[in-house]
Amino acid sequence: MAEKNYYDILGVKKDASDADIKKRYRKLVRQYHPDVSDAPDADNKIAEINNAYETIRDKDKRAEYDAMLNNPFAGQGGGGFGGQAGGAGQGGQRWEDIKDQFGDGEAYGDGGFRFDDIFSAFGRGARGQTNGQAGGQSQYGGFGSQDSKGQDQHAEITVDLASVYNGDDYSIKLNVPIRQPNGSVDYDNKTLKIKIPKGITDGKQIRLAGQGAAGSGSGKNGDLFLKVKLSHAANIRIEGADVYQTVNIAPWEAALGEKINVSTPAGTLGVTIPKNSKSGSNLRLKGKGIPAKQAGDLYLTLNIVNPHINSEAATNAYEALKQAFADTTIER
Repeated sequence: MAEKNYYDILGVKKDASDADIKKRYRKLVRQYHPDVSDAPDADNKIAEINNAYETIRDKDKRAEYDAMLNNPFAGQGGGGFGGQAGGAGQGGQRWEDIKDQFGDGEAYGDGGFRFDDIFSAFGRGARGQTNGQAGGQSQYGGFGSQDSKGQDQHAEITVDLASVYNGDDYSIKLNVPIRQPNGSVDYDNKTLKIKIPKGITDGKQIRLAGQGAAGSGSGKNGDLFLKVKLSHAANIRIEGADVYQTVNIAPWEAALGEKINVSTPAGTLGVTIPKNSKSGSNLRLKGKGIPAKQAGDLYLTLNIVNPHINSEAATNAYEALKQAFADTTIER
């Protein structure tokens, strides 16, 4: 037995309830998941946590494990219980337990995809662990088994902001690794059709189940996780689900308070400019930001643009304006 048993790894008592164990597991995943943790050993730590949880969450496995804890020398034959307790076994997380933290598992995409040899990352620097550590009992964490899940893969995609508003259909082509019975890996071109649900925000992950590296034996393929990067025009910036868009207006529109039409990610909107508006002021359009679970707001930042003088009539118009506001004092 290793010094730390599965209960120690999860930080729960031996008589902890199933609900307490699950609650503690979720907390640890949020803390150590490799996609959110900066710890250098995050991969090993999350694998250790998953291995422990996969045993004590199961009623039968937990009973047998408790019996072994009470009599650690019975039936071990020197091989240990599942290798070392908490070793790098089951690397794939239970997505249903952690999807609220790392995305809802739906697939997103758009014409702005940049897959840039997405599968060139396969086999190097990919998150996730495989089963099959030698020297243990395969019923606990898969140690010693030839049937192991393939590695999860991670990549980045660029999604156009308009697609987040609209929810588009998209097709992507992938070069998918296929493990052969002799252990070699071939590649197969595969087209995936993706529905873009509305409201994904920058930095969120998308899970494509079974589209990661091939498993060995009868093991399942890993999953493909795509980190979303939103693409948008230069006059737009995004903060969470809120969208800020700079809008150019004429001096008379700012002074007189006219109604204008503005092309935004939410569509073409009619907006009334308040009288005597100043450059840099924001008009808030509630609920017109990214349509996430809690919709963001759209802020139109006004930028007053002076027309160029390109004719005598234009020069005269500016002279008349100067005379009309001769008594105006400008703070500088």
